[in-house]
Amino acid sequence: MNVFELMNQWPFGMVDWVVIGMAIVLAYIVFGVAGFGTALVAGPILILFMPLSKIVPLLVLLDFVAAFGNLLPSRRDVSKPELLRLLPCMAVGCTLGVIFLLNLHSELLLLLMGLFISAYAIYSLWVKARPAQLSAAWALPMGTVGGMFGALFGSGGFLYAIYLNSRLPKDAARATQSALISCSTVVRLSLFVIAGVYAELPLLMLAACLLPAMALGLWLGRRLVMKLSREAFVRLVTWLVLASGIALIVRYFST
Repeated sequence: MNVFELMNQWPFGMVDWVVIGMAIVLAYIVFGVAGFGTALVAGPILILFMPLSKIVPLLVLLDFVAAFGNLLPSRRDVSKPELLRLLPCMAVGCTLGVIFLLNLHSELLLLLMGLFISAYAIYSLWVKARPAQLSAAWALPMGTVGGMFGALFGSGGFLYAIYLNSRLPKDAARATQSALISCSTVVRLSLFVIAGVYAELPLLMLAACLLPAMALGLWLGRRLVMKLSREAFVRLVTWLVLASGIALIVRYFST
């Protein structure tokens, strides 16, 4: 089976490819700026073309490349105690999330994703205060739920950010979050391999075809970090995420 035969198994027209590519570029612009959030941005668009059970493994493959690219420049700032505290909880959460993702009905997942990203957007837009220093015990719920959301919806990084930003200086928190997301990506990738998700060659080919769009998004995101206010950009994207979440909820109840 050649490349064209593999890609023909995805029923996408030219316009579909353009929209999918633009969704990936935008998602990785956000990833380049914030360090997480690809599924929050790309998920509501990609779900028009494929089920969530394909979207999350697809983005995990792309995140695997992107996350390690973000980690390497800042690895010396990583807080090993916090990383080791969160990793076991994150692994448990990822396992639960993969089980739910591969077994829940696709329409229910659509509703859950809409509720999840809407709740995240509302929290980000209206909760401004940085939390007081959290106890290390918060690593258990934050790590577990973050891992579950990461596997189920492709994005649990904001929970890691809340925990780490309350306990570490800015650079150390960002570096540790990048390391944790890298580890989370490896765990999710391994679980999807074990579950046989990547036995489908068309999914692997789709990820390979979208690598240039991912690389372009990362490059643009890193340039934006230098030229624009990170907070203003993330706030704009969060409004778009909220609109997407509401649209998914409406779509669920209208079908």
